[in-house]
Amino acid sequence: MQVEPSQQAVLRFAPSPNGALHLGHALSALVTYDMAAQLRGKFLLRIEDIDLSRSREEFVTQIYDDLAWLGLKWEIPVLRQSQHFADYMSAAQKLEVLGLLYPCFATRAEILAAARPGALDPDGAPIYPGLSKNLDPSVIDRRKAAGQSFAMRLDMERALLLLEERGSCGPLAFTEIDESGQLQRIAADPARWGDVVIQRRDVPTSYHLSVVVDDARQGITHVTRGRDLFAATDVHRLLQVLLGLPELLYHHHRLVTDEQGRKLAKSAGDVGLRELRTRGTTPRDIRQLVGLA
Repeated sequence: MQVEPSQQAVLRFAPSPNGALHLGHALSALVTYDMAAQLRGKFLLRIEDIDLSRSREEFVTQIYDDLAWLGLKWEIPVLRQSQHFADYMSAAQKLEVLGLLYPCFATRAEILAAARPGALDPDGAPIYPGLSKNLDPSVIDRRKAAGQSFAMRLDMERALLLLEERGSCGPLAFTEIDESGQLQRIAADPARWGDVVIQRRDVPTSYHLSVVVDDARQGITHVTRGRDLFAATDVHRLLQVLLGLPELLYHHHRLVTDEQGRKLAKSAGDVGLRELRTRGTTPRDIRQLVGLA
């Protein structure tokens, strides 16, 4: 888990304020906080609120309250992604200048109908079948003029070809810190994601783009997050190389699951930390519940 002697370790916990934090978030926050302490580094809190339709200020306040109750302290000010759309647009423009982005006008229903059976990305979603890829510029102009909404997708084939042509970074890979603290070099395979969305229809960025931009902006050295995001590192490592951003160390920790083995989720209405607190649960109890005590 070492960084360069002259470089201080910097870690972050980056929740989205679209629901209450639950035990899964507690595990991730505590793992990150403990690793920062072990490395004598900084612990940052980042609010990932690019989803303007679902983010709520009351959840931001609740995040602060829950983490303070757990005994966590973080650097000030807290970065809010919704305040940095211009920076994400600038990063996307760099990719566009490289000829790696194209507008996608296809709806979810159209993509689902055209997708190859069984062709799924690591999240289980249909791999984009290229419906808007290679459109004639005049067609694109007409659709934009008509007000059709669109996302900007990464041309994965061209991106990987560009890396091959550059030939300077070697095989695309990232370094994973396993549960025992050992470093493993993992081959990245972003092609399995297909042409991922870089800028959404409703906001000028995506999770993938905003995360790599902010990790570089904040000087993050170690990324700690759940194993459900392990495969996303393929895309993040690709974007880091394309945009000339630093390579990071990663630790994808185990997930908190229910009795059926399902990971906890806000959307499923799993019990939040605030509710547990009202039931008399203590911060020490939380550590025990997530297996850290």
